Amino acid sequence: MKVEIRGNQILIDGYVNAVDRESRVLPSPRGYFKEKIIPKAFEKALSDSKNVDLLFNHKKDRNLGSIGNGNLELYEDNIGLRASATVTDEEVIQKARNGELRGWSFAFISKKDNWSDGQDGIQLRSIEELELLEVSILDQTPAYVGTSIEARGENTSLVEHRSHDEKVRVLEDKLDIEKRSAIVNKINEILGDK
Repeated sequence: MKVEIRGNQILIDGYVNAVDRESRVLPSPRGYFKEKIIPKAFEKALSDSKNVDLLFNHKKDRNLGSIGNGNLELYEDNIGLRASATVTDEEVIQKARNGELRGWSFAFISKKDNWSDGQDGIQLRSIEELELLEVSILDQTPAYVGTSIEARGENTSLVEHRSHDEKVRVLEDKLDIEKRSAIVNKINEILGDK
């Protein structure tokens, strides 16, 4: 996740999920399993969806925007689900300044999945089709690369949350240290020649 602070807003960019990569071991009522999202599943979900919300820590009362609001862009590329968002929430901006943002997460309902036997008796679940409900920015480090929170939605489908922990880079809208150092060195070089 790359976080760029620009005055009273932040630009956040990064991968919500890398497709075709197994998660760490996840618990479920049917036992432990690993999971992966099949390529093009997010692309199809996005084409079928009218809107996807951007939340903070999966809290419905902390809506930071959406595709419909125009401050969230989601697309699937050859790596996975990529997100780009502009956030004006003061608390999230402060957490970005403090280096407290930890990564992305997403909530989904599985529409089509395939279970197979994996190594060491741990099953592998391949998500072929899903309904993408929301993506979240997190200020908590997930216990696992993929964490599981299960809740029943209005239509009694199982809503699942998966977190993706990645390094977060914060960039201020000022000259970074390398550029400043290069400028100072150049000035000293010019002044030294005179």
